[in-house]
Amino acid sequence: MAILLDASSRIICQGITGATATFHCEKSIAYGSNLVGGVRPGKGGSKHLSLPVFDTVDEAKSTTGADVSLVFVPPQNAADAIIETIDAKIPLIVCVTERVPVLDMVRVRKALEGSASRLIGPNSQGIITPEQSKVGVMPTHRHFAGPIGVISRSASLTYEAIDQLYSVRLGQSTSIGIGGDAVFGIDFVDCLELFLADDKTEGILLIGEIGGSAEEELADFLKHSSVKKPVAAYIAGKHAPTDRRMGHAGTVNVFGTGSAAEKIDALASAGVHMASSAAVIGTTMRLALGR
Repeated sequence: MAILLDASSRIICQGITGATATFHCEKSIAYGSNLVGGVRPGKGGSKHLSLPVFDTVDEAKSTTGADVSLVFVPPQNAADAIIETIDAKIPLIVCVTERVPVLDMVRVRKALEGSASRLIGPNSQGIITPEQSKVGVMPTHRHFAGPIGVISRSASLTYEAIDQLYSVRLGQSTSIGIGGDAVFGIDFVDCLELFLADDKTEGILLIGEIGGSAEEELADFLKHSSVKKPVAAYIAGKHAPTDRRMGHAGTVNVFGTGSAAEKIDALASAGVHMASSAAVIGTTMRLALGR
């Protein structure tokens, strides 16, 4: 089983003709993902990577039956691209674009309210269901199918975590990068609810970082959830200055909360097994499973 993405998912790419989008779409196709077309205004009717290119998302959806859109659009146009996809009622949108203006993302969040769409990102490495499909920019060689659901704010730490899970022979049901921006789509709680409802996901690994309150909200959810599964987590930024942004836009501590220590305490109090360092993420997940 998996969440949000599987072998039957029909994927389009917005901005497909760009160099970076082309590179990663080729990787997705080689992995076996069901990429069915792309969108690039002004290039409708042409082909790219042997796939049809459309002028609009609505046209792409009506022609191909797409239910997933990968957004490879520059920051200044990314919000409009996402909103176009929401208006077309595409169920899953994955935005890998970095540095989308915050006020643009406020517009996106408003458009998502009551819509038929879920947004992963922006500033996301994407989503992968091993041995079935991937949408995004993540490498695939250490992913393999298994019982662990992965939710992460950090792309680099996701790759480290996947490598460690590989080393302790724990595959993944699905791995999701929710992104590191201050304003984003689905969060830890949204993903956790889906993993808790997935009967093939036996344990869940969380990768968090300083800034914001997503991890604390997750801890509160876990305390009150009637469904229980083993959860392990690692929080990055224990030694980071609290008044600076550490790479991701969402890591700045602007309200005097969201420190690594606060997040670790909140998650530990909810029964989460906390990795003491990035070097023991895999073994901590294995211990959480009781193996």
